[in-house]
Amino acid sequence: MRTVTVCNIMSLDGFYESPDRNPLVLNMDEAFDAYNLERIRAADIVLLGRTSFEGFSSYWPFIADAPADPEDRALSADNRELSRIYNQLPKTVVSDSYSVPTENAWHQTTTVVPRSDAARWLTAERGQGSGDILIFGSRTMWNSLLLQQGLVDELHLMVSPNALGSGISIFDGPVDLRLLEARRFHGSNNVVLRYAAR
Repeated sequence: MRTVTVCNIMSLDGFYESPDRNPLVLNMDEAFDAYNLERIRAADIVLLGRTSFEGFSSYWPFIADAPADPEDRALSADNRELSRIYNQLPKTVVSDSYSVPTENAWHQTTTVVPRSDAARWLTAERGQGSGDILIFGSRTMWNSLLLQQGLVDELHLMVSPNALGSGISIFDGPVDLRLLEARRFHGSNNVVLRYAAR
């Protein structure tokens, strides 16, 4: 059975984004890149909300073959490999109104399911394949699946070493989790907390 895994970064005080909805205030360093690559290597499908899909599909498809620039960490070997895997994996977007434009680089590898059908789709998909169903970003969507429907198995929360004071909370409501692992990374002040959610 597939594991439904959420992989997100958050601030030390539990925020997903700054008050102006900027996630780039968090410490997305080499450890962040390497961990995202580790997770996508373990996946055989990616599940996203509409906003995350639109952002990721405008960025990630082009990293793999972008011209070399030693000064641009975004073009690291880890990120290029992540881009190649991302481009090939099937992706599902949860949305009631979105359709993937034909000019979108991920048009051929993406399907859309309505919110009312997301739980049924996810329940069916969990029983197929062997890789993770991986959720990057998509805070609103996975909070619904976790808090209201109990369909998330694990949360992998990378904690950035900064407190924002305010912003968009990582959780929409109270939740009890069980710690499975805490990991540090050489040369990084980030840590990953891996929790069982079910």
